[in-house]
Amino acid sequence: MTEIQPRYEFRAFSQNFGIVVEKMRRFSRCEQIRESAENYIMSAGNNENNTKIRDDKMDIKVLVRRERGLEQWSPRMKGTFPMTASVIEEDVFPAFDVSPPAFDRDRYSLPQFLDELIRPDSRLIAVNVFKRRFGFTVNDCITEHAEILVNGAALQTVAVEAVDVESILAARRMLALDEYENVNYLIAIKRVIGMEPMPAN
Repeated sequence: MTEIQPRYEFRAFSQNFGIVVEKMRRFSRCEQIRESAENYIMSAGNNENNTKIRDDKMDIKVLVRRERGLEQWSPRMKGTFPMTASVIEEDVFPAFDVSPPAFDRDRYSLPQFLDELIRPDSRLIAVNVFKRRFGFTVNDCITEHAEILVNGAALQTVAVEAVDVESILAARRMLALDEYENVNYLIAIKRVIGMEPMPAN
């Protein structure tokens, strides 16, 4: 069986990408449009594990390395709700880098997980994120432009992903993204909700 190689990613956030999106559509037709409502769990003590919940499925990715301004992420944990207390204790809360609470149930639905374990904990914040994603292929890289709402705050994001670093760097130049900061969802959401400072202009 062929081992799946984690992809490198360049991602930027802005109120409007203008010419970047024009170039993206010039290089590639839009191949896919997807909408999703997701929950991200933010922890003040963690900037390396990205926890996302969509359609009752939890996906935790860990930051593996940074190379030439790009980030490589790899799966750390995947789970489905209802989720056992043992999995939440042994796999989920360590990714938040906080001690787990006392558990009153053996299994938790997603609403129970959010209402009983996350929202009462002052160290953690559950954030609602809505995404409308437009998929492209540029220079053999998975490329997307997305319109998002972070707890109702409107933003746009553009991402370029591939296993090969040089392919991403070339696609970034093709799309006029060289002047944009590489920011992952974890940091971008924390900036929106005030858990991380905004960058100095």
